[in-house]
Amino acid sequence: MNLLARTPSRFLPVIATFVVFVLTFGAGAIRYDGFGTPQIFANLFIDNSFLIVVAVGMTFVILTGGIDLSVGSVVALSTMIAAATLRAGWPAWLAMVAVLATGALLGLGMGTMIHRFGVQPFIATLAGMFLARGLCFVISVESVSIKENTFRDIAIATVELGEVTITYSVLIAVAVVVVAAYVLHLTRFGRTVYAIGGSETSATLMGLRTGRVKVGVYVISGLCSSLGGLLFSFYMLSGYSLHAVGMELDAIAAVVVGGTLLAGGLGYVLGSVVGVLVLGTVQTLISFDGSLSPWWTKIVIGVLLLVFIALQQLIVRRRPPRRPPAPALP
Repeated sequence: MNLLARTPSRFLPVIATFVVFVLTFGAGAIRYDGFGTPQIFANLFIDNSFLIVVAVGMTFVILTGGIDLSVGSVVALSTMIAAATLRAGWPAWLAMVAVLATGALLGLGMGTMIHRFGVQPFIATLAGMFLARGLCFVISVESVSIKENTFRDIAIATVELGEVTITYSVLIAVAVVVVAAYVLHLTRFGRTVYAIGGSETSATLMGLRTGRVKVGVYVISGLCSSLGGLLFSFYMLSGYSLHAVGMELDAIAAVVVGGTLLAGGLGYVLGSVVGVLVLGTVQTLISFDGSLSPWWTKIVIGVLLLVFIALQQLIVRRRPPRRPPAPALP
């Protein structure tokens, strides 16, 4: 108890999320034979690598106090662009570049609307969600299979780590997490992200480039969404207009359960990763049981969200009030 009392309040949500993950995974290992194996743990990353990448981008946005509702639609659009360009005979590397460029461009557009024109993030990204989903149906109403050899080789390739087998998508997701953690904690851009979430007015008065960073986090979110779409294409080997419906809610849930404050200014990428693992563990538990409806996943996630939002409110109340910046001397 003394150790918990001495723990800084900003770490409590991440610790709580990690405890929930350990308890949930441990309960599965006790209840079901074969659940606690290293390969099942690795499968959490294999089956959710695309969501980890999307959640990383969402973490940047929520840390500034914003929101991005377009990520699921951008994932779907990325699968459609990849499938359509590969079917048209494009090289795999060029199709991937087109996907990533599209996501970054959409993020730039939404970030510009938010910063330059004062549009609320909810409205700007809602427009982006409809735009990206509509473009999916413009490309094709039907599912488009990916048969290009290089793309399929990457999708099915595996890496042996002792007794555990993972895919290249997992390695990409881990690399994204490492780079994101470095940017957030060891660069001026990352410090500005936290400063904007704490108080954008104060950050501006301190001389930080808040406008450029606000636009930048939506570019990062769009880029992560398109990269997540590529990983989802590897996972499904198809492009479909109805892929990733509701994934934006899963990403937001993972980030919030991972301890990032919806008001911004507090949170960690690692917490978002653990949040994704919690969601993945719940889904795996339900699949192992076999008698429960998949909708129980949504119910459990809803309960976890309520609990962690309540925990966030307690943490916010414990934090000392921010002092306004001192007025400039004449």
